[in-house]
Amino acid sequence: MKLNKITVIAALALGGLLTLGTALNAQDATTTTPPAATPPAGAPPGGRARPLTIDQLVTKLALSDEQKTNVQAVLVDQRQKTRDLRNDTTLSTDDRRAKMKTIRDEANAKLKTILTPDQYAKYLTLQPARRPATPPPAAAPAAN
Repeated sequence: MKLNKITVIAALALGGLLTLGTALNAQDATTTTPPAATPPAGAPPGGRARPLTIDQLVTKLALSDEQKTNVQAVLVDQRQKTRDLRNDTTLSTDDRRAKMKTIRDEANAKLKTILTPDQYAKYLTLQPARRPATPPPAAAPAAN
């Protein structure tokens, strides 16, 4: 008889815990924040913008065959320099960022000579937006 009471009490306690756990999970589900806004159509997952392919540039900028060859050479050179820079672990973040900007500026200067002014202006609008440099976090004021 005593064993039956202990079994019943244990079963009731377990049932109560399971019910309480389910109720708490249901409450958590209603208080969560909504998901962030969906990225624009065509944006890659993860939020990181990908550069346009040469075929996309040919279509969007109406490049001639000669322009396509020259633009492709510039982009291949830029990507190789960027890859080499990312593999260089000796640079500080600021130095790497400055060199990356130099690589982009050099490629843009070459593209400006290859493309017509209208094509170059459209090319600039097609480029992914760069994140602004974030300042270091401010020190918290001391509490007295």
